[in-house]
Amino acid sequence: MKILKALAVIVVVAVVIVIWAAPIGPLPGIFIGGSHASVPASWGDTRSIHEIKLEVGEGIIRRVVIIWVVQVDGDLYVVGSRESGWTNAVGSGGPARLRMNDKTYDMQATAVIEGIEPILEAYLDKYRADYPEIIGEFPPMEEAKETVAIFHLTAA
Repeated sequence: MKILKALAVIVVVAVVIVIWAAPIGPLPGIFIGGSHASVPASWGDTRSIHEIKLEVGEGIIRRVVIIWVVQVDGDLYVVGSRESGWTNAVGSGGPARLRMNDKTYDMQATAVIEGIEPILEAYLDKYRADYPEIIGEFPPMEEAKETVAIFHLTAA
């Protein structure tokens, strides 16, 4: 019986560590993983890549989120709510690490202030077919301009 109790405690502790450390769904984590790689000259076709991991923040307090990515004119962008913790961690810009598939890239995230319409339209077009319920709840363009944060990801 003592062995079962000890095993149960170990399992619970392991689950708590995994939930705390790795991003799962909307919960941020702290480990991005992947093997470090140089940012490619061209990202190629990213239409089939629906989710990436993005590490933001500085110093000890870094957060890793699973997020959607969109490519416009060869550049990568991420979109999030202005109320989100990860967008607040980036602020108007800062260092970020991007994990796409099994590779991790050092990036710079820069807030996009103007010309966001084509980015939002590409974002909505990319995800509409596979996630109609989520895209259906996206605010109208004028409201989105006030409620979303868009970041351009470039090589650090």
